[in-house]
Amino acid sequence: MKHSLPLAPQFYVTAPQPCPYLNNRIERKLFTGLNEINGEALNNTLSSQGFRRSQNVLYRPACVGCSACISARIRVNNFRLSKSQKRILNKNSNLIRGYHSALATDEQYDLFNKYLNKRHSDGGMSEMTIFEYSSMLEETPINTKIVEYHSKTKNGRHKLNCVSLTDVLDDGLSMVYSFFNPELTKLSLGKFMILDHINIAQEMNLKYLYLGYWVPGSKKMDYKSKFSALELYIEGEWKFASDISKIDANEFKGSEYSILEQVSQLPLPPKY
Repeated sequence: MKHSLPLAPQFYVTAPQPCPYLNNRIERKLFTGLNEINGEALNNTLSSQGFRRSQNVLYRPACVGCSACISARIRVNNFRLSKSQKRILNKNSNLIRGYHSALATDEQYDLFNKYLNKRHSDGGMSEMTIFEYSSMLEETPINTKIVEYHSKTKNGRHKLNCVSLTDVLDDGLSMVYSFFNPELTKLSLGKFMILDHINIAQEMNLKYLYLGYWVPGSKKMDYKSKFSALELYIEGEWKFASDISKIDANEFKGSEYSILEQVSQLPLPPKY
């Protein structure tokens, strides 16, 4: 009888390309693959070290001379609503939350296209086909949910307003990707989904809500800095962002370690 042990994950580096967040900077990512055997454990371990999931890949910025992409999460039990956030919840109190398996639908894809065409028409995702969209949602070896939010129309039918692709980790929820009806700007649906996911994490007795990367000086990322109890992953540890307005992207000059040294320092799940 043969017994096979899971192979240690292999790490790779992407080719350099222009940074989508800061001008005159070059982006590079460290990444590894997920599979049915190692997916859950590896995702849990590396998410707590600043990695993000995209389909069956985990990645983390590894740029030369810059480390301004900072992983951010909310400690949900310490979170306190601001007055404006209370108004956002009140404005969206009519929305109906629903949980679904990670399967794509035509209704989601229509809303996804509407969102991209209005908000990110110059981005790399703007020309995604229904098949590529389906892959984005369905190629996941871990516990992933689609969280949909519907409103009721006058004739009693449900209308899809916003969607979040959400991973369930052992210590929190990770909002992998979210989109919404861009015509409903007054409802602040993007912020609403974050606020509602804080509630979901609390209901599930989870500690954190992972928001992805925050980049000081990037207008695209500024909304993440408006949430209390925010923690940032800086120099290998999570730190409360006590005065986030004083953080300057130019202070983050990149890791002093080579890619090989960075990989060798990563704690991996016990079975590796």
